[in-house]
Amino acid sequence: MNIGDKAPEILGINEKGEEIRLSNYAEKKIVLYFYPKDMTSGCTAQACNLRDNYAELKQAGYEVVGVSINDEKSHQKFIEKNQLPFTLIADTEHKLVETFGVWGEKSMYGRKYMGIFRTTFIINEEGIIERIISPKEVKTKDHASQILQ
Repeated sequence: MNIGDKAPEILGINEKGEEIRLSNYAEKKIVLYFYPKDMTSGCTAQACNLRDNYAELKQAGYEVVGVSINDEKSHQKFIEKNQLPFTLIADTEHKLVETFGVWGEKSMYGRKYMGIFRTTFIINEEGIIERIISPKEVKTKDHASQILQ
């Protein structure tokens, strides 16, 4: 997905087993952020930064939706442990990560594996992607201010 593309209507199933649709967020801008894994240090820092600045994001007209390939139960624990005020999509079948082009080969300590590239898509009120914060740009501890700038 690129800037100017229309985001898909069906985004996926959240931590409560509910289907999340673009139309659920009519009149709002969506911060659709893809992160590698629940309970890891970088992902927790990013989620908590969004949590700590959630009121400011909402005031600016944004709704936050996180996405990883963890299942609903993992997301429930992650939300409870960190008191996250936003929903997380359990993309266990990799549909959304592949649609958005954030799933691919990664490398750590010389080992290659498949995973999510930490990326944030800002989707406007019409469902069009208006901004992408790429993996190299995302600052996990200061992500809300990146979105708000």
